[in-house]
Amino acid sequence: MDGYPVVTWNSYSQAQRLLPPKYRLAKDLPHELQDRVNALPQSYRHSHQATVLFEAMIDEAMDDELGAPPISIINEVTDEGAPPWEFVYTNQMWYGEGVPAPDIKNLKSCGCVGRCDPKSKTCGCAKRQRQHLKRYIANGTIPSTWNGVPFLYDNKGSLQFFEIPIFECNDFCGCDEDCPNRVVQRGRRYAINIKRTEFKGWGVFNGPKRIPRGSFVGIYAGELLTVEESDRRGVLYNKFGRTYLFDIDFHHMGAVATYSVDAYHAGNFTRFLNHSCDPNCEIVPCYINEANMEKPLLTIFTKRDVEPSEELSFSYIGSIDKDTAKNAKKNKDAVYAECHCGSANCLGVLFS
Repeated sequence: MDGYPVVTWNSYSQAQRLLPPKYRLAKDLPHELQDRVNALPQSYRHSHQATVLFEAMIDEAMDDELGAPPISIINEVTDEGAPPWEFVYTNQMWYGEGVPAPDIKNLKSCGCVGRCDPKSKTCGCAKRQRQHLKRYIANGTIPSTWNGVPFLYDNKGSLQFFEIPIFECNDFCGCDEDCPNRVVQRGRRYAINIKRTEFKGWGVFNGPKRIPRGSFVGIYAGELLTVEESDRRGVLYNKFGRTYLFDIDFHHMGAVATYSVDAYHAGNFTRFLNHSCDPNCEIVPCYINEANMEKPLLTIFTKRDVEPSEELSFSYIGSIDKDTAKNAKKNKDAVYAECHCGSANCLGVLFS
């Protein structure tokens, strides 16, 4: 009599690769809650109940961030109870029309058992990261004397280099959830406040604990769009002076952007991050369950220690220099505005 087939992790993960990948479509974004709240009187939207409801909406979306510290809404400047009810709170990417499904068939994975050893010669994920490190050692981004392990995180989970794409272990790897190469997947570890500011609208502020340099903060989530759709929306956004579009065009991709992320209709607290000419955060491309190099996650890490209650920020205009500011000042679109970052090297203009 034949027995049951033996199922190993390798056979299971290979079978999973043959199934259609799971992902969310932007056309399915829910908006009933937002519609109902916006239909209520302004007196309710400016009440404490609106604050409680907004925080509850955030809590409900944190199923994929279990154990993460709370996110609080604070307004000591105006009478608004919460930020505008114009978006669905989510930590996920929602695929727009024309954006292909995640490529999992070509995804490289490791067969490690337990925690990955970054010094391993057989770990597939270490090999993949090591391949990308070579070019950065060659161009001087990483010192030639550096003899560190290939994973970009140290033994505390802090990012060591910000100019290099991250390749984390993925759903088809054999390693455990506490693998040192799964930092983004383990989620946010620090409390966040979405706080109303006097001159910059809503902003993101650190909670009561210092955030060390290299700490993961969050993913810039939202709709994943083709660059053509992004350009179409950008024309409209530029006219009323507010945009949440972010082109995915990192230097390692070697070409113009094919896709963009729009956090206007869907996103998380990162959509409230303000610009600074001297930012304490940086956006780093990260690949997890995606083999397509044109579609990394936009992950946000602290580039220096962030003190308790300090505002978190990044540069909206990338590398900042005087030519960048000069060109921005010439542009008449409403999306270019006076900068209020308050840093000592403020250039006076930002792309809002």
